[in-house]
Amino acid sequence: MKFSKIKTILAEGPEFRLKQIKKLIFQDLIEDWNQASVLSLELRKKLSKEVPLEIIHKLFESNDKNTLKAVVFLIDGLTSETVLMRHRARNTVCISSQVGCALNCAFCATGKAGFERNLTSDEIVDQVLLFTRLLKKENKKLNNVVFMGMGEPFLNYEAVLEAIKTINDPFGLAIGSRHISVSTAGIIEGIKKFSLEPLQVNLAISLHAPTDKQRTQLMPVNRKYPLKDVLKIATDYVNKTKRKLMFEYTLIKGINDRPEDALNLAKIMDQKLFFVNLIVYNPTGAFESSSKESIEAFRKILEQKGVQQTLRYHFGSDINAACGQLAPKYYS
Repeated sequence: MKFSKIKTILAEGPEFRLKQIKKLIFQDLIEDWNQASVLSLELRKKLSKEVPLEIIHKLFESNDKNTLKAVVFLIDGLTSETVLMRHRARNTVCISSQVGCALNCAFCATGKAGFERNLTSDEIVDQVLLFTRLLKKENKKLNNVVFMGMGEPFLNYEAVLEAIKTINDPFGLAIGSRHISVSTAGIIEGIKKFSLEPLQVNLAISLHAPTDKQRTQLMPVNRKYPLKDVLKIATDYVNKTKRKLMFEYTLIKGINDRPEDALNLAKIMDQKLFFVNLIVYNPTGAFESSSKESIEAFRKILEQKGVQQTLRYHFGSDINAACGQLAPKYYS
């Protein structure tokens, strides 16, 4: 759905029309222009022909029914993937900002697949709109949006920012800014720009290792953005925005989950400014997941050292929808 094209079509119409159509799409959640009875038949026919509202996709549901992955078919034949995670009291959608990813992190299937292209802001918003429509049919609402799917958001900065504005817009999808999170591998220029935006959106940085040697092995981007630079910009960001910042840390057996790794991580985490989101490695063929015992020992060390931390729950690994498992593929 190209909202930018809708603006062009409505350019010569009355000013209220655009606001009216935004309400129809993002709040009434119509899926066909014929449902828009407030519009003239002529305009409905034009919009149906030039800007159809259908989002072509295929759904995959996890065995426990808590996760729903949507493969969205794009106009050029490529696909993006987005995941709905059903918690007890809330619904969160994880969205992609690119088709593939150029960063080639060793533990991530998306990076292994390579980079195809950036998504447009409309293509990003469509992922959220898709699940918002679906939840409405269940008399439920979407509560949170996280940019933690395929791609590096800050390498598609302008489209991501435009999408956030639509997702947050009271006349758009109306998701509160504190319920939107963006995850970056540590693109310093992007973090710096993001700190200047008049938004209250949450920021997460993918860390995954407590030393440069380990992080470079897992994340080649560390050569350009080493830990000391990432930690400095993170501190600057918190001081400027007055918001705590989350570091994501995927626990991988024998690689970064040992007691000494926990101690090294505690050394670089500012207890007042940062907190750590621990993630159990989801199989992508490269490594093994940490044992429950290793995870608990790791958490206990962080706790003893005063580092705030949480453990991210598994969602959708049986349908390749968990963190690090999304990858552009062909789906018949």
